[in-house]
Amino acid sequence: RWPASRRAAPAGRPMATGTTIYRASVQLADSDRGVYTELRATLARHPSETAERLVTRLLAYALFYEPGLVFTKGIGDGDQPDLWVLDADNRVSLWLEVGLPDVARITKACRHATRVLLFLSGQRRRVWEGQHLATLADAPNLSIWTVEQALIQKLTEYLERSVNWSVTVSGGVVYLAVGNHS
Repeated sequence: RWPASRRAAPAGRPMATGTTIYRASVQLADSDRGVYTELRATLARHPSETAERLVTRLLAYALFYEPGLVFTKGIGDGDQPDLWVLDADNRVSLWLEVGLPDVARITKACRHATRVLLFLSGQRRRVWEGQHLATLADAPNLSIWTVEQALIQKLTEYLERSVNWSVTVSGGVVYLAVGNHS
């Protein structure tokens, strides 16, 4: 019997590619919230995750950072959001989801988490909004933010395994620098 690493993939199906690890350093200066810190994170990119989604997760981490906010298994575990904050009793005080998630999943999160933050992004964002925003309108603990796909695509162009960003938030405007690009 072959060891797992030497087994051939079933006919017609390629073997799965492994997870890719990214190391991120973000200089965050958010004068609107009084948050000034250097964020360091290790992100695992699941083989089925796009570069756009990875960049969106990192941007959400920077924009909504608060003590205790961590990346979860996310796409690798359907029961967890992309990021969360757990309280002292291990209850979810912040559930942060990126992309265009299933509405039933967000509704369930609103019942169980203290706060739910949805950071909408994706090619079909406007279609998703038209179909689902009315359903979510009555959730008192839900905040919905959007990001333009053009920004995500531009950030993806500069994506490297070692990510270095400078994020400044002032007066509701986000300034982001990646190397010599802003």
